[in-house]
Amino acid sequence: MNLNTQNLQSIINFIWTVADDVLINKFLENQYQDVILPMTVLRRLDLALEPTKDKVLKTHNEFKSKIDNVSGLLTSELHGSGLAFYNTSPFTMKKLLADPKNIDTNFLDYLNGFSENVQDIITKFKFRNQLKTFEETGITFSLIEKFCNPKVELSPDKISPMAMGYMFEDLIRRFNEKTNAAAGRHFTPREIIELMTHLVYLPVKDKIQKGTFLVYDPCAGSGAMLTQSKLFATDPEGEIKSTATFHLYGQENTGEMYATCKSDMLLKNEDPDKIKFGSTLSEYGFDPELKFNFMLTNPPYGTTWKQDIDNLNVGTGKKVEIKDRRFNLKIKNFKGELEETCLTSRSNDGQLMFMLHMLSKMKDPKDGGSRIASVHNGSALFTGDAGSSESGIRQYILENDLLECIIQLPNDMFYNTGITTYIWLLTNVKEERRKGKVQLINASSEGFYKNMRKPLGDKRVELGAQDILKIQELYFAFEENEYSMIFENEDFGFYQITVHLPERDEKGKIIKDSKGNPKSDSELKDYEKVPMKESIAEYFKREVLPFAPDAWYDKTKMKVGYEISFTKYFYKHEPLRDLSDIENDIMQLEKETDGLLNEIVS
Repeated sequence: MNLNTQNLQSIINFIWTVADDVLINKFLENQYQDVILPMTVLRRLDLALEPTKDKVLKTHNEFKSKIDNVSGLLTSELHGSGLAFYNTSPFTMKKLLADPKNIDTNFLDYLNGFSENVQDIITKFKFRNQLKTFEETGITFSLIEKFCNPKVELSPDKISPMAMGYMFEDLIRRFNEKTNAAAGRHFTPREIIELMTHLVYLPVKDKIQKGTFLVYDPCAGSGAMLTQSKLFATDPEGEIKSTATFHLYGQENTGEMYATCKSDMLLKNEDPDKIKFGSTLSEYGFDPELKFNFMLTNPPYGTTWKQDIDNLNVGTGKKVEIKDRRFNLKIKNFKGELEETCLTSRSNDGQLMFMLHMLSKMKDPKDGGSRIASVHNGSALFTGDAGSSESGIRQYILENDLLECIIQLPNDMFYNTGITTYIWLLTNVKEERRKGKVQLINASSEGFYKNMRKPLGDKRVELGAQDILKIQELYFAFEENEYSMIFENEDFGFYQITVHLPERDEKGKIIKDSKGNPKSDSELKDYEKVPMKESIAEYFKREVLPFAPDAWYDKTKMKVGYEISFTKYFYKHEPLRDLSDIENDIMQLEKETDGLLNEIVS
């Protein structure tokens, strides 16, 4: 799975020149990607079909009037492309260049000749919307000529789906920087995918040598997580060497990413119908009863899912009511009683909703269970007070012993953000030593990454092969040390109690209600988080009463909360420098500035 990204730069740079050489003054800058991205995909498909072009045309011409549906023949190895798609137009991109005068008409014929699954890709790119501008500005020939240049080597034999994902990432990043657009959702760095696939498959490698397994990404993007995870499991030169069958499923709601993903599934001879378009949360594209063995994803975080809420909401009032069973789960109240609760995170961040969705797609443990790897930012760990949906989702995961490990990654790992990110590993078939426990791994320090020679957007560091191995070793050792800590599930839980103080009159006397009880002063009301393993009464006696002897709490109105704080667990205190050292530094600075400091302060 190693990828030398520097070797791809010459191709990316050449594709980028299409904007300056062909599209400038013909399209707005924010429209460049609407041309360059689909043309890149189409040229890749074109190159894959070139070797079998004559055979496909012969079969099509011979059987089109004899058979109602000739698709089976046109995709067969014997009579057709040997791929899941084909093109019945007499043209290839290179052949289009032989007739410049009629190139616009012929290009449309070429596009119309693709099979239905590629038509879906063209439609999602909205590529036909650009053809009128091509013709009116006379750039069709120049555009196709650019992409037929030998410098644009896009053949699937030469450029893997993983490499294509990187190329698209870099192109989109450049488009965004040029137009000052929001970074949006992009591809996950290749080395993070590598780490995730290792931690998903290696713990069960002996159990996946044979059979059939379903792999799923609910936020598929370019599809790299799907294709690379399968490659890792089945590579005959790899660590697992599985001969099992792996079916890849994914869903994506961004048209250009869906089109990219589906095109690479076609090129890899995967079933393109297993890639669905639309929002996973409100337009799930598969059978609700379908379950998956493995799930890997990098869901959007800090991104609104309000439209999904509106589509799912069945309520008429202000309160959101979602009947979907994926999001209605049983969690314990402060009395320890299970209550069914609708868990819907705040509308401006839906990342934990994708987590709930994946949990609902886990296979039953008696059928082998499931393993999940999902990337999140810090919000998923601690956002949301006790009683909130975010806290409730964490509570459900921990109370059901589904969380195996969380790994903190280095900052500056992603192309479009420098924030801290975390890999969550979940399973409903924990090995015995992990039951009831959660491992936290802090892989954010310098010993776990290397600086990139040349930053790519916000991405300044990367994980090398040895860095991935270090993290793996910490995970498999399952021991406590400087970088690894092990907790019981309840260690992350707490009870939130409301601390009341009495209202007093001007003379300081406590004001009482009609029943003779002290009235609570609303301005002095406070909250305490009592660790779940502690006695609330003992905690209150120790932590509150010595400082507020008149305080009390309502035992009937407590809330349950769960949060995970890496900062608290891995914080390293750095003692203040000795005053004499600071004084020496100042005096040294004074010497170096030839008395300038003394003149300034005197």
